[in-house]
This record gives sequence, C-alpha cells and structure tokens, in this order.
Amino acid sequence: MSTPDRLVTRPFLAVAAATAAFFVYVGVLVPLVPRFVEDELGGGEFGVGLAIAAFALSAIAARPLITRLADQYGRRAVMVAGGLTAGAAGSVAGLTNSLPVFLALRGLTGVGEAALFVAAATLIADLAPPHRRAEAASYFSVAVFGGIGVGPVFGEAILGDDRFVLAFATAAGFAVLAALMSTMVPDRVGPVVAAPRREGRARLIHPAAIGPGLVLGSGIAAFAVFSAFLPDHARDVGLSGSGPFFAVYSIVCVVLRIAGARLPERLGPRRSVTIALVTVAVALTLLAGVAQPWALWVSAATIGVGMAFLYPSLMAMTVDRVAPHERAAAVSSFTMFFEIGSAVGGLALGGVAELAGKRVGFLGGVIMCAAGLYLMRTYVVPRASATAPGSRPEPTMRPDAVFVPVAGD
Repeated sequence: MSTPDRLVTRPFLAVAAATAAFFVYVGVLVPLVPRFVEDELGGGEFGVGLAIAAFALSAIAARPLITRLADQYGRRAVMVAGGLTAGAAGSVAGLTNSLPVFLALRGLTGVGEAALFVAAATLIADLAPPHRRAEAASYFSVAVFGGIGVGPVFGEAILGDDRFVLAFATAAGFAVLAALMSTMVPDRVGPVVAAPRREGRARLIHPAAIGPGLVLGSGIAAFAVFSAFLPDHARDVGLSGSGPFFAVYSIVCVVLRIAGARLPERLGPRRSVTIALVTVAVALTLLAGVAQPWALWVSAATIGVGMAFLYPSLMAMTVDRVAPHERAAAVSSFTMFFEIGSAVGGLALGGVAELAGKRVGFLGGVIMCAAGLYLMRTYVVPRASATAPGSRPEPTMRPDAVFVPVAGD
C-alpha cells in the first residue's frame, strides 16, 4: 500500500525500466555513430558533429508537438510511439551508404528519443512527492545514464571490426523493447490539471525552463565532446576501444545517483551544479593535456562524478516553478536543452576539432562548463538569493486552471 510520501512505487519502477532499455539503445549508438560516419561514410569529425546535431535539432523541433500529444493522449502512448520510431530508424541506419540519408535517420531517432524521454520524465515528476523531486530525478537518471554507460560496451562488443548492420539492428532491438515495456507504465497520474485553451502556436520554450536549461545545456555540450570524440581518441593513444571508459563513467555516475540521491536537495542547486561543472571541466582539461591511457581512466571517472550532480537539482527547480497543468511543457522545455547542448557540442565543437584536433575540442568543452558555471552563480541562483540547502519555492497555480479528474490505470 503506497503512502503520499512514498517515492519508489511500481509505476515509478516501470517508467524507469522502460527508460533504461531505451537508453541502452542510445548508448549502443555512442561508439557506432562516430566510427560509422568516419570509417564507412567518410564524414570526418565534422560529419560526426552533423550526426549529433541532426539528432538534437530534430528532437528540439518536435518538442511542442510532443508536449501536446502527451497532454492529449497520455504519457504511455507517447513513450510507446517514441520507442517504435527510434527503433525503426535504427534498424536501417547501418544499411545506408549516404551521409545525408544517415543524417535523416538520425533526425528520426531524435524525434523518437524526445518523445519517450519527455513523456517518461513528466511521468516521474507526476509520480514524485513535491518535496522529493530532486531525489526522484536522481533515481530516474540512473536509468538514463546507466543505459548510456552500459550501451557502448554492448555496441563495441557486437561491432567488432565492421559489423555495423548487426550492431545497429541490435541497438534497434533495445528501442523496441523499451516500447513494449512502456505499455506497462501509467497513462496519466490523476487528478490532472488542464490548462486553459490559448489561441495561436504553442511556445517552444517554457519561461521557467530557460535559466536551468541553459545551465544544463552548457554541461551537456561539454559531455557531448567527451562522448563524441572519446572513441577515436582512445584509438589515438593506442587502445582498442572506448567501451570500458564509458562503463567506468556510468558506474561512478550510477553509484553516486543511488547512494547520494538526497544530496542535491541537501546541497541545493547552486552547490550541486558547481560541483558538476567543475569536475567535468577538470576531466576535459586532463583529456586535452595528457594523451595517455591513465588519463582516460581518470577522466571517465571524474566525468561520472560531474554528471551525477548536474541534472537532478536543475530538473526539480524547473518543475517547482510551474503549476501542474504546465508541467509537461516545462519538462519538455527543460529536457530540450539536452539536445541544444548536444547540438552545440557536436556541431560547433566538432568543427573546432576538425580544424585543430580533438584535444582542442576537449578544451572547447571546458569553456562550455565555465559558461554554465557563470550563468548558474550569477543569474539562475545568485548568492544573494540562494536559499538554504534543500529549500525550494512552492509551485504556483494559475487562477484559471481547471481540475480534470482522470481515472487511474
């Protein structure tokens, strides 16, 4: 029997499990895409950046529609559709010999990822008690980053020297599995608050998500540099692959997210995000400065520390700023900065790496961390307005909101 303060419930675990399966799919693609673009399609580092950007920009463009569909048809339907869409794109990606076609398939994958992730993250916020949302985000992100960490190990093991078709098809299988698992998540968590109708186009970004999202995007841009260029950088220093480094990153991140799930609420967003961005910057500086295998091991572990602290506080801050009927829009806008950060890190810093080398590209990630740290500490949560660790403003409710009871599943 659940209580109002209980966090880890059967629906919560169902959402997390489906998300984990999907992000294994995403993780399998991490080492595949750079090698496929460079070795099979001849796209170079800039082509790798284009592949990341195509994924990200498509996910961004689809988000307003995804938000409306999640509110109109429920979270479960959108998660199922997202998994199937990404699986369909991934199943044929390894068969193409054209970079433009591959970029189009990456765009379709981005739409599927956005649909599943937005619906899942909104469901987690719906399910979490208000005072435990940062903790909920920590546990939920174990599924995300755990999948991204485990996936590359599968990807490189299946790929071998050149089994791209098999590797992409295996990845697609995880996306389809996620869609099947999504049939077991709640459709909605009632009562649901319906927003009043507005004329005109839906806004692309909810205002409550802009500040936290920009900070998140800065950190994700830095991480995109790490994930995009580490596979080839590992080979440059004489190693056979990068899978073990992603596994180390994932283990560190997951352990901290589980063992320290309540730390973000105790430390507060200002301290948590400062820890995140400083440690990611240190890891990328080490990659740029030391081309030795030991530096990759240390950097992978340090990146894991940083990414463990980046997301939970910022997610909780965004959700706490809005009324329930705006939650899907706010979560959609906030998570969109994952793609914005990936596009910047992949396209802009991919161009830098193409011109000046991967190690200079890693330093570009350091600059992104510095920008995010400045935004966080100067504008998003300045020292003068920083509250005590663990305290957050109460969500606001618009006077014209209407409660619409929905039968539970």
